[in-house]
This record gives sequence, C-alpha cells and structure tokens, in this order.
Amino acid sequence: MRHFIIQKRIPLSTDFAVSCDFATLQSSRSARSPYGSGRFSFWGVPVEYAKPWLSIDEQIDQLVARGIQMDDRDRAAAVLHEVGYYRLTGYLYPFRESESYLDDDGRARVHVLNKYRSGTRIEHATRLLDFDRRLRLLVLEGVERIEVAFRMRLGYTLGRYSAFAHEDPSLFVPAFITQRTDGNGEALPSRHGEWLVRVKERQDSSDEAFVSHFRNKYEDRMPIWALTEILELGHISRLYAGLRNDIATEVADSFDVPTKRLMESWIATVNYVRNIAAHHARLFNRKLVTAPKRPRFEVVPLLAHLTQKDAPKQFGVYNALAVMAYLVESIHQDGDWAARVAIHLRSFPSTEYIDAGSIGIASGWLEEQLWIRRS
Repeated sequence: MRHFIIQKRIPLSTDFAVSCDFATLQSSRSARSPYGSGRFSFWGVPVEYAKPWLSIDEQIDQLVARGIQMDDRDRAAAVLHEVGYYRLTGYLYPFRESESYLDDDGRARVHVLNKYRSGTRIEHATRLLDFDRRLRLLVLEGVERIEVAFRMRLGYTLGRYSAFAHEDPSLFVPAFITQRTDGNGEALPSRHGEWLVRVKERQDSSDEAFVSHFRNKYEDRMPIWALTEILELGHISRLYAGLRNDIATEVADSFDVPTKRLMESWIATVNYVRNIAAHHARLFNRKLVTAPKRPRFEVVPLLAHLTQKDAPKQFGVYNALAVMAYLVESIHQDGDWAARVAIHLRSFPSTEYIDAGSIGIASGWLEEQLWIRRS
C-alpha cells in the first residue's frame, strides 16, 4: 500500500528520477498533448502516443486548467509562439505540485502531478527563460576563451616533438594506440586510429583557406599547430586524454591545473556545457551528466569550497561554472568574466519554490575569492 503525503517542494531538477507507475502512464494517454501522436517505449513496453495536437489557444486553456494564473492571453500566446509549449513547461516544472509516498519496500518516492501550485504564472517561466538565455551566452564566452587557449597550448606542446606529433604512437598511452576487438573477436581500430579518421573527415570538409593551402601545397598534411585550429573541443579533448602523462601534465600545468586527471575531467565538463549552451538547451535546474572532478583543498584552494561538508550532493551547473572561472582566470588574468558570471548568478529570479540552489549554489559561494576580479 502506498502512503501519500503532500510535499512542499518537488525535486529541483527534471533530470532527477520521478516515480511513475505503469497504470498512471496508461491513464495519462487520455490527456491532450500540444503536438501530434506517435509511439514511444516505457520500460521496454511499447505504448501508443495518442494525445492530439493542440492549437495555441488550446495550449493556453490546458495551462489554465492545470492551475496557471492567466491575466493576459495575448501575452501567453506570444510566449508560446516564441518558445513552444514544451520549452515553456520545462521552465514551469519547479512549480508543479507533487506527492511523496513510501513504496512497498518502505523507500521514499516522489510523484510529480500535472497541476501547478497556487499563484503560478507564465511570468515565473519567462523570468527563468531570460536568466538561462543570458547564462548560456556567458558560458559560450567562457568556452571560447578556454577552447582557443587549449587548442594553442596542445598544438604548441606537441609541436615541439614534431610537426606531425599527433600521428606518432610513441607520444600516447598504450590504451589509446592498441588495436581492439569487438565481442566477436573482430579487429577494431585503436582509439588513436579512430581519432585520425575523424580528424581527416573534419579536414576534408573544411572550407578554410589555410586548409586548402595545406591540401594543395603539402599533400594534405597539416602540422599539429595548424590542425588544432579546425578541431572541435571534443576532438581535442579525446587527443588530450590519449597523451602520455608527462606531455599531458605539461599542458595542464600551463592552466595551473596540477594533474592530467583533473584537466581531462574539466575539459570534458566544459565540452558538455558547451554543447548544452550551443544547442540552446536548459542549463538552469540541470544535473550535470559529465561533472568535473573536485580537487582536494590543498591542490586547488580557489575551488576548495566545492568539497565542503555542506556542499550540495548533486552536481549542478555551478560546478562547471566554477571550473570554467578557474581556467579563464589562468588564461586571461585581466578579464572580468568570472565577476560578470557572479553578478548574473546573484540575479537569479528566486521564488517561494525555487532559488539559486537549483544551479548548485550553496550559501556564501558567490562571495568566494574565485568570483572576485583580481586585476
């Protein structure tokens, strides 16, 4: 038997698990959808999606029926025309009512309801949308600083070994250069071989003038210091991960990062949030799938607060922003990126039901030395 209790606040992130039984899912098929029908799979069981398409007016009616306070339908229609129903309701998620209950094993579960808390308005979502839009622009600015510097320093360090150091197996760890096999024993290329294939595809598809120069004059071979200019951050991070520890540590040290392990983790996180921001997806209220490793206090003092006992257990986007602030400072010490990010984070549109904790910020963290301009 389930024992239900109305919960004051629902889990902050839509990425967190939300309990739902199959009977509930089946009954929800009778509800209407803002878009068309189709099929999807739930726990491996095919379920037909039969909710009908809704017009903008009908979408507004559905929001009102679910508890959204609506004073200006024309304004609501304009918002829906701009961002769409699913994007809008994603930002309204923290305002949905929920029930907590104990399952048959006595474990606490949460069931989020299709109803909004009293007083919820479209403006609650539009303020969060605007906050997130500005945050994405700041993230992309920080990523640009980090990515360009990482390309340069990787190309510069490897170039000292040879112009084509990226082709030299002796500069990489065995796991990167060893040929692999699939589950049937069939030979697969090494990770290094796969990387070279992807990079060649990138090179062949490039319309940059300097790439054409190497293509026509130097038999299509590019030195590493030029090649890095056309590579995406994902390409570069995979190359970095395959480097021998001594070479990778030298690159990390140029960013004041003490180990390859930390640098590899942080660049992977930067690439992850870069992809989110570049595709205009939600940063606010997101649990990081690719979270940065948190260094010990004595290793990187500016990030010591990330390992405090009262630090949030979930990795919110703040962890990525903190790592980015540290890296940007190592690149451009006269800049103000970190200070501008902190100002923006302080402007979070808090309400009774959601605050800056939804991006992983604990009390006092924005007053840490990391966010204070030091030029």
